[in-house]
Amino acid sequence: MTSLPENSPRPIGEDDRNTAVQRLQQAYAEGLLSHEELDERLHHALTAKAQGELVSALASLPAEQPDTTSTIAAAGGRIQRRGAWRVPRILKIESAFGRVRLDLSQAIIEHPVVDIELRLGSGRAKITLPHDAVVDVEGLRTEWKDLHYKVQASSRPGGPKIRISGTMGFGRLKIRHARR
Repeated sequence: MTSLPENSPRPIGEDDRNTAVQRLQQAYAEGLLSHEELDERLHHALTAKAQGELVSALASLPAEQPDTTSTIAAAGGRIQRRGAWRVPRILKIESAFGRVRLDLSQAIIEHPVVDIELRLGSGRAKITLPHDAVVDVEGLRTEWKDLHYKVQASSRPGGPKIRISGTMGFGRLKIRHARR
């Protein structure tokens, strides 16, 4: 396997580009950029081929908030979040036994990609997602029961990407999209 030379530019991933576009739009909404400057910088970000070009499109913007990580842990009992709660960039859920219910349908999701890491011993878990969310469960390992998730047929691009990873012992995880 060959590696990139040390001085070669790092390629841009889709998540990097989406994050840059979202930062530019946020800066415009906050009045930090004019309409013309937003158009110019969006064009630059969308046509960038290397990480350095993407960084220059974001030049002079306030520093990005660092990725937030929150951990919710319980030895037993329930872990539940619903309503208008702020979803961190990385959410870790740890429970030896008990129920976990995460409802993201009305939650405030400020990040284009949210990572939910599950460490569950036994018990059931249910995650309700916004109707336009894109789900990635490739990083999830179940020991006893399978994952119950039916891919939404009418999903439109533009929603947050929810990556669910981790391990589940003797419980079942049910993932569903909220109704409109």
